[in-house]
Amino acid sequence: MTASARQSTRLRLVALAIVAVLLLGASAAYLLVSRSEQQHVTQNAPGQSTVQLASVSTGPRIVFRNTAIGPNYGRVAMVRLGSPAGARAFTGSLCDRVFAASDRMLCLASDPGVVTAYTARTWQTSGGPARDLPLTGIPSRARLSADGRLAATTSFVAGDSYASTSFSTRTVVSELDKGVNLDLEKFRLVHRGKVIAPSDRNYWGVTFAGDDDGFFVTVMFHGTTWLGKGSLSSRTVRTLRSDAECPSLSPDGSKVAYKKRGNRRAGDWRLAVLDLATGKETQLTETHSVDDQVEWLDEGHILYGLPGQGTKVAETDVWALPVDGRGQPRLLIQKAWSPAVVR
Repeated sequence: MTASARQSTRLRLVALAIVAVLLLGASAAYLLVSRSEQQHVTQNAPGQSTVQLASVSTGPRIVFRNTAIGPNYGRVAMVRLGSPAGARAFTGSLCDRVFAASDRMLCLASDPGVVTAYTARTWQTSGGPARDLPLTGIPSRARLSADGRLAATTSFVAGDSYASTSFSTRTVVSELDKGVNLDLEKFRLVHRGKVIAPSDRNYWGVTFAGDDDGFFVTVMFHGTTWLGKGSLSSRTVRTLRSDAECPSLSPDGSKVAYKKRGNRRAGDWRLAVLDLATGKETQLTETHSVDDQVEWLDEGHILYGLPGQGTKVAETDVWALPVDGRGQPRLLIQKAWSPAVVR
């Protein structure tokens, strides 16, 4: 290599080093500014009225994910069922999705890092060891049976939303007392009286019946979503009707609420309730798109989450809506998400 070539190489290396230093400095400055802004927002967030956990955790309550910007963002909280706008009690758990039933909690969480880790965990509020459940992707849906003996988790294992034209989910039902985890894709799928096994089938959004055997779930194949009715003992899911997603069974087991798209664009859903005895479907009056698996407040009302407005989209709220198709939605819990009613 000639002297001029060596000098040219040294100049290029020096130039690259300068660019690298500038980039690192810019990145560090960005991180410092970003962290400073986050700290400023957190420090200046309005305080929340709180109560001791023990004063709420043993009675009828609503458990949810707190979404008020501040130090408790993402933390599991609860309020008294009779006072949903009242003071909140906080647990120590950070969850993306939470559900509660009887004395058991179910938490789906993601831990971002160099490689994002996903966890699903149950524990009993009365004490005892926590139990980890399989979760292979982005947390999506979480449910427990009324007695807390069964858990269901849904995660995205490809794609990032139900609005995507291509996604894949994994839904697992866990028999907690037995330590058994059941992948719904290994169940028999019966469609119009015939057993089928479409390669593109996906399941999500389980809701349990009161007998710890039956359940309802969304199943999608060939581009169509179906309301499915399943049985754990027979390892079978049967399709009931199309265009029904994220079902939720009423406390008395007589109705199923779900979201449906109809003729609207992908990712735009409305709520409906199906009377299982008569087959009558009632369209509800919420005019916003609801991308949630609703919860039942009581026999006449459901709960669901909606995002905040503008820059506060992350500060979701929980709304209540009558299931008669006439009543209007009302704000029930501000800055909350993923509600579960423990009666």
